[in-house]
Amino acid sequence: MTGGSFSVTIAPLLRFLSLRVLLLALAALLAVPVAPAPLLAQSSGAIASSPAVDIDYDSWNTLATLAEQALENAATSEDELNTIRAQVVDKRAQFQDAQVVLQERIDALRGQITALGPVPAEGQTEAADVTARRNELNDVLAQREAPLRAADEAFARAETIIRQIDRELRARQADALLQLGPTPLNPATWLDAVDALMTSASTITAEARNAFRDPAHYEEMLSDLPITLGALLLAGLMLLRGRHWMETLTLRLLQNASILRGRAVVAFFVSLSQLIVPFLGLMLLATAIRLTRMTGPTIIEITNAMVPAGMAIFFARWLSLHVFPIIDDPRLNLNLSAADRRRARGMALIFGFLAAVEAIYTPILAPQWMSASALAALTYPLVILCALTMLRFSRILRRHEPRKVIENGVEVDASPFFDRMLKLGTRVLFLFGVISPVLGAAGYIAAAAMLTYPPVKSLAVIALVMVLHRLIIAIYIAIVGESENATQGLVPALSGLVLSLLSLIPLSLIWGARETDLIELWTRFSEGTSLGGARISPASLIWFFVVFAFGYVTTRALQSALGTSVLPKTSIERGAQKALVSGVGYLGITAAALVAFSVAGIDLSGLAIVAGALSVGVGFGLQNIVSNFVSGIILLIERPVSEGDWIEVGPTQGIVQRISVRSTMIETFDRSKVIVPNADLISGAVTNYTKSSRTGRVVMTVGVAYGTDTRKVESILREIIEAEPLVVMDPAPGVDFLGFGADALEFRIRAILRDVGMKVGVATEVNHKIAARFAEEGIEIPYAQRDIWLRNPETLGLSMTKPGKPEPEAEPQNPEPRPDRDTADSAGLSNDEVDPPFREQTR
Repeated sequence: MTGGSFSVTIAPLLRFLSLRVLLLALAALLAVPVAPAPLLAQSSGAIASSPAVDIDYDSWNTLATLAEQALENAATSEDELNTIRAQVVDKRAQFQDAQVVLQERIDALRGQITALGPVPAEGQTEAADVTARRNELNDVLAQREAPLRAADEAFARAETIIRQIDRELRARQADALLQLGPTPLNPATWLDAVDALMTSASTITAEARNAFRDPAHYEEMLSDLPITLGALLLAGLMLLRGRHWMETLTLRLLQNASILRGRAVVAFFVSLSQLIVPFLGLMLLATAIRLTRMTGPTIIEITNAMVPAGMAIFFARWLSLHVFPIIDDPRLNLNLSAADRRRARGMALIFGFLAAVEAIYTPILAPQWMSASALAALTYPLVILCALTMLRFSRILRRHEPRKVIENGVEVDASPFFDRMLKLGTRVLFLFGVISPVLGAAGYIAAAAMLTYPPVKSLAVIALVMVLHRLIIAIYIAIVGESENATQGLVPALSGLVLSLLSLIPLSLIWGARETDLIELWTRFSEGTSLGGARISPASLIWFFVVFAFGYVTTRALQSALGTSVLPKTSIERGAQKALVSGVGYLGITAAALVAFSVAGIDLSGLAIVAGALSVGVGFGLQNIVSNFVSGIILLIERPVSEGDWIEVGPTQGIVQRISVRSTMIETFDRSKVIVPNADLISGAVTNYTKSSRTGRVVMTVGVAYGTDTRKVESILREIIEAEPLVVMDPAPGVDFLGFGADALEFRIRAILRDVGMKVGVATEVNHKIAARFAEEGIEIPYAQRDIWLRNPETLGLSMTKPGKPEPEAEPQNPEPRPDRDTADSAGLSNDEVDPPFREQTR
């Protein structure tokens, strides 16, 4: 396109858009209520005389009466009912638009009446001009309510007619499926089928013969013969060899190891040529047939049906190569052997041929003019072939082996939901393959065809969803990089869900739903629902999410700018900076939500009662969460605890990693994460070792043996602790002689460290130096000593007597108390000479 033609084409469009923008701006300015009250009072005549919504109720009543009569007449065809329904739907849309416009005007009038104040009670009066204005607005309101009631009544009548037509069409559709006809097993029906085939063949032959005998057609055919032959040659080349060439190119791309990232995406788009090339070949073939001029009405219809019929075969082949590839792909959900994949591709090709036969069935045989017996005899073979293919295909799919993955050291199924759905689908397919031939043999040909062709088309839709899902995953992997966990991410899961929901539309059409049913469903959905007096529709939800997303992104950008560029340059404490950034985030998100509600047109006043009722129950259930939230706000403002502090709360001691509005994460010294509710940090006792500074005290105890020179020990310990580089000399470290312990002379070392986080390391190093220095000086570090005394040694002595030796004499029944053990006066004396065998000393 040249620059001149481009400007000529765009200029009118720009002028049109500019005019639209100007009109919208003027309308917005006129809609702003900036006029004072007297001016509004003077405009009452304009309000009363504003034009109402123009609706031709006479034509509507005529159409509604015609629709009701058509419903009462059983001879009305489905085409006539669909035509009447479309007209009623158009009228209903007009009524709905009128309801919106009239309701807005009525709401505006009621707002003006409310602004005048309440009606005076009995015995009270008000200003005469206010009373006159109120009466005037009430008269206008009465005039406006009459058209609204008429629109409401017409809308309700249109809704009733549409529902009745839909009910009638669905009833006729069900009756057609349950209609009993002649059985195709009766040989008499075969003769009717042969007659129908011969009639169709003779019709096609007669059309070609008549066209050939026409001199004008004959001359045109001869003149276009080179073009016709060239089109036939090129079409044959594309149809016979083009697909094979494209398949070979796709396989080479998939097997090429030099192209790693994105090769699956490239291969997919290259594989589309397997559909484009045959499509061009079919179009050339159809064009060549028309150029022969040997055509008639039936041949033209067959030629038009040839393209979709041929594409059904090529599309089935293309899908089968993606779902059942020649090369084993471990990323596919289906896990079949190479032989089963080859058989599945063959079954898919048969399904494609059956779909092609169905596409050209109507133009060749003209079933609308065929007898019921001939129709049954010609349809039943296709039902049998399709049922056998479904049975064979279901047997192949049942040989699917679920893929396994290792999670936490345990082998589990990689896609359990897919495996369950596949198992259920194979059973349903097998059931259809069994029931459809039985129904057809009984004479229910329509029901048998309903259980054969829709399942085949459903398989094609499901296969297409799988292929598109694999494409999305391949694109995602090409973006984020090759990763084993890429296929298990959120984007692939959401894309699969969206594709599954979108596939419900073609599946519903395949299984008998009419387009009008889906349009009606979408209309109901678009109208939205009422919640607490507020109308919520898809359009309002979309606007809400768009505006809220914009506000959310803007808030996060503002937070980032404050936290990284503005606040660090101020003298505000780091904790206060984080609190300020968090507060800006809360305010921004709240403002974004309010603006989104306003732009979406969702009236929050209608939801106030619902929110108030819910807040009572939610308050009791979430009081702990609210308490933690408020405590988090206090923590962010007062900053008694900051990130990086070494704190101790209850039995937990560690470094603060993160403070949120609900909880605080503490990393203990064994590298475990502990989540502490913020309420515990506010209401409980918290020890913060590093709140004001990093300095802290280390305390160590040392014991030496009795008899050691205590002054020498004190000097050695003071020398060692003062030599540590992390020990602060002001205040100077201290060494205390605590006293005389049970086993040693006890000393204590006290020192202030520059970094309390190195407390354990300093204590370890000091202990090493103490042990080495004491060894040099010959100072003994004692260990605990205990004396064990046995009160009744005679009992133990009997069991320890050796064989062959005389037993010791028994103790008297009432022995005299021993002065060293049993009397209080001599309880502290030792009598080693009295009982030498029964004293054992352990060290």
